[in-house]
Amino acid sequence: MKAIYLDHAATTPVHPQVADAMTESLQENFGNPSSIHSFGRKARQVLDKARLVAAQSIHATEKDIVFTSGGTEADNIAITGVALANQAKGKHIVTTKMEHHATLHTVENLEKQGFEATYLDVDEHGAVDMEQLKHALRDDTILVTIMMVNNETGVIQPIEKIGDLLAEHQTFFHTDAVQAYGMLPIDVGELKVDLLTVSSHKINGPKGLGFLYVHPDVTVHALQHGGEQERKRRPGTENVAAIAGFTEAIQLSQTEREQRYQQYQDYRDLFLQILRDQDVDFSINGENSERIPNIINISFPGTNVEALLTNFDLSGVAASSGSACTAGSVEPSHVLSAMFTENSSCTTNSIRFSFGLANNQENVSEAAEKVAKIVNRLTK
Repeated sequence: MKAIYLDHAATTPVHPQVADAMTESLQENFGNPSSIHSFGRKARQVLDKARLVAAQSIHATEKDIVFTSGGTEADNIAITGVALANQAKGKHIVTTKMEHHATLHTVENLEKQGFEATYLDVDEHGAVDMEQLKHALRDDTILVTIMMVNNETGVIQPIEKIGDLLAEHQTFFHTDAVQAYGMLPIDVGELKVDLLTVSSHKINGPKGLGFLYVHPDVTVHALQHGGEQERKRRPGTENVAAIAGFTEAIQLSQTEREQRYQQYQDYRDLFLQILRDQDVDFSINGENSERIPNIINISFPGTNVEALLTNFDLSGVAASSGSACTAGSVEPSHVLSAMFTENSSCTTNSIRFSFGLANNQENVSEAAEKVAKIVNRLTK
């Protein structure tokens, strides 16, 4: 039995061309890019190309790109870095209850340091409440951080509208675009975002790498101290081989974006149609909102997350939930808890399926048949 991977929102397989680029770089570019000799200059060329490719993918300039160890570090630099650098203007931060923990826990940590935070609600469709955002803004608000696409539901947030709203305010605007990048066209100028987070391993690149876009007018307090790398915003010798792979992954994600979008939409539609054909009782969380096609969050009435995930795994289907599952207990997803009432069963019976490079029509169909069989058995 060959396992079927439907958890691309958690991480993606490394693309073969990415692995080739990394292998070549490991063999050919071992120099320190901060060194002035020929070995260092050769490694520096890899970084320069990567910075240009990353910048062009979001319509920015090279000097605005900061390479990081991933999305979590990028979020931390953006949120804590901006808060510490701009606290003389105010100490109020606005975010939402559905953010990734890389954002939520960072904001919570700042609260322990004397900052104030407002956590916006989301509606039952998974979208941020724009009116609540308007009322939440204060004269001392220095940062608004709202994700572009939710990692559990795939719901797209109104980032451009938020950017327009904040354009005349002193606050800086950060968006975690980890799940959006490679699926949606992104232009930081049109969106009016000041900071934007991207992660390599969500687009078939290596783990442990990402980048943060920082608008030239934004001052960011460095969280680490050491060398002069990344314009003193993130010191440390760059991971040249991984960055070479990331560059290849970015280029592939941009040239194949529309093709992948349609392909994953086809996978999603096929998966859902088979569930319907097999008379599975289910509903889609965030169904009435605009969503990216590769993430689908499904509630299965009469079931629970632990039983579903265990049975799926035993049958060779890898999926996930926003829940933290431990033996004998399930902590409801904070995203679904924000969308629904406290006692809603959707918070404990929902599974996220996400499509990507490891899939094709055949294994998506096979996975759907297995999921349908398991759910129908558990609900009888």
